Amino acid sequence: MAQTYSVETAGVDSLPVVKASAVQAYEARVRRFRATVNLASQASGDTVVLADLPAGYSFAGVELTTSVSLGTSTVSVGNAANATKYTPALTLTATNTPTNTGNATQLAALPQTSNDRVILTVGVAALPASGTLVVDIYVSHPN
Repeated sequence: MAQTYSVETAGVDSLPVVKASAVQAYEARVRRFRATVNLASQASGDTVVLADLPAGYSFAGVELTTSVSLGTSTVSVGNAANATKYTPALTLTATNTPTNTGNATQLAALPQTSNDRVILTVGVAALPASGTLVVDIYVSHPN
């Protein structure tokens, strides 16, 4: 059977050994940016500022948990230039059930070279009039 290596472990069997790099998020420290959103009938197209990610961090995923069904509303996590940079548009109907998601392109990307303001964008329909949406944004850093 053929064996291949991930991008991060490509040099571990070479001589001299090339160690996997934390810059590529291998053995990097994971940090969480938490954003708690009070649901208040935010309309389709509205945005909510979630976090300011510093340069040098690598995206490691998003976890969303809602206290109420969002019905037909969708939410995505991205920035002003790309509403789905970090997650696709999602419909969250299961309550108190963490939903892990992420954009594979961003998960595999090198660390950010500039700061990035992360926003949640409401799509399709307005959010519920009450309830709580918790968004945990995970990033990694070599230090």
